[in-house]
Amino acid sequence: MPELPEVETTRRGIEPHVVGRKVSTLDVRQPRLRWPVPAELSALLPGKTVEAVKRRGKYLILQFDCGCLMVHLGMSGSLRVVERSKEPGKHDHVDLCLSDGKALRLTDPRRFGAVLWQGANEVHELLAHLGPEPLSDEFDDQYLLAKAKGRKTAIKTFLMDSKIVVGVGNIYANEALFAAGIHPKRAAGQISAARINRLVYEVKRVLAAAIAQGGTTLKDFVGGDGKPGYFKQQLNVYGRAGEPCVSCKNPLKEIRLGQRSTVYCSHCQR
Repeated sequence: MPELPEVETTRRGIEPHVVGRKVSTLDVRQPRLRWPVPAELSALLPGKTVEAVKRRGKYLILQFDCGCLMVHLGMSGSLRVVERSKEPGKHDHVDLCLSDGKALRLTDPRRFGAVLWQGANEVHELLAHLGPEPLSDEFDDQYLLAKAKGRKTAIKTFLMDSKIVVGVGNIYANEALFAAGIHPKRAAGQISAARINRLVYEVKRVLAAAIAQGGTTLKDFVGGDGKPGYFKQQLNVYGRAGEPCVSCKNPLKEIRLGQRSTVYCSHCQR
């Protein structure tokens, strides 16, 4: 699943190609995604200008004067800027066609993605209860320590809760916990202030490094420019179960937490 760095990479990739462009048509070939594509968008968007491309968690947000188009890439989705004349493939479900002859094309083989609408001066219900952005000043050690107080939830599950902080998905939760030396099953409320401070630092560092490298290519992710991400080359634990720890050389272990693969070093993470 594309995580925050992949979504941010896509945002940066498409931004210069769509901001300031006027929509000519919205072509919806398959409206049945995770949620139905709102039928009224095909009449609402033509003639409107894309004012900005933002991101909230894993949602890409195209801003117009009348509201925002929200796009979620789901498990296998991608957005690319293509020539409008390019023949769509089997899994090319939605084209936002622009006045310069280009189209922003959503490709989603598994159809777990979404194209939704948020009206002007409204907050969509899917965005209403999200926690702070992990790279923002709001997400700091004092915030996380207060949220963790008294919580028995495993720290990895806690860190992946979008109501606590958005966008820290499975890959980067694994990596940040390893870098901070924290066992993924340790109760969030039992972690000291000093270690919470280190964890916040590592979350920010790992995500920033992944964004700088263009995200992590695993199976389906390709950025908005059609190029893969390269952070996979720097993964220390994710996807490396049974391999030697980069620090102590003991074999990495794998468990399931919240139905997600969790890889850690039993020697380095406490």
